[in-house]
Amino acid sequence: MTQPPYPPPSGPAYEQALPACWWHPQRQTGLRCVRCDRPACPDCLREASVGSQCVDCVQAGQVHDRTQRKQYQAAGYGARTVAGARVRKPLVTPVLIAVNVLVFVATVVQTGNPMNNSGADLMTQGSLWPYGMTFFGEWWRLVTSGFLHFGLLHIAMNMLALWVLGRDMEMLLGRGRFIAVYFLSLLGGSVAEFVFGDVGQPTVGASGAIFGLMGGVLIAVFRLKLNPTTALVTIGLNLVLTFSIPNISFLGHLGGFVIGAAAVAAMVYAPQVNQLRYQVIALVLIAVALAAMILVRDAQLGGQVCGVVRSSGEIVCEDSAAGA
Repeated sequence: MTQPPYPPPSGPAYEQALPACWWHPQRQTGLRCVRCDRPACPDCLREASVGSQCVDCVQAGQVHDRTQRKQYQAAGYGARTVAGARVRKPLVTPVLIAVNVLVFVATVVQTGNPMNNSGADLMTQGSLWPYGMTFFGEWWRLVTSGFLHFGLLHIAMNMLALWVLGRDMEMLLGRGRFIAVYFLSLLGGSVAEFVFGDVGQPTVGASGAIFGLMGGVLIAVFRLKLNPTTALVTIGLNLVLTFSIPNISFLGHLGGFVIGAAAVAAMVYAPQVNQLRYQVIALVLIAVALAAMILVRDAQLGGQVCGVVRSSGEIVCEDSAAGA
């Protein structure tokens, strides 16, 4: 016996009983959408995980998925980096560049010379001058010095480096973490110059913050298991420039690099559980360490007696105990 006991129905009568496709009424079909159960011809069906869906249900599902994805991301979920940040277009980096450029333009307006703006009032009031901070309480110099630049070449080089490094770091860290790392690196460079540098020599520049980003990039490369050759070569070239070009603050570069690397390491190596809490604690500890270094150095400088040499205007200081 080769025929099934109940063969499938066929013939003109059966074909006339089939429903018409919802989108092509002239076509009869025995297929249906598994989602809306409407009859559909093969041209109007799309394969799904289970069965087939009609074109209308497929489009409706895509719209629903897009809406849910937007709501999901707006609520703070979705794809995140190793630092726990959502990937967003860089915003802080161009703002920082704009602020630096505006400050530089202001100094040029005050002096009328874009190649030599050292005589601007903003330079005098905002440069990193340790004695001004200790004896006159001008502690804003720790931050304002990071937004001042000597000459057009100085700001051009720093802003180019900030544009190249800042965008990637901001996308990795997120805007809030990036701001924290940038300003901690800036302070790291200022504190290193304040503690170990020439107390009578004013310094300016965003190099401390930029070297902090450079150190952070190196840490991120190792964390993401990328090829570190490019990062190492870039750092090496900048170190060569630091030592070969006169009047560049090595201490400011080194301080920013160390603090930036430490801050980014705290961001990308923090445990996934309670990640933000660990990151905040680490950043606070770094800030406290910098504050402690400032207080110790301020106490040392406060124990000195300073005077101005009338012939040259130079400030000369010595320990009060030695002067007695």
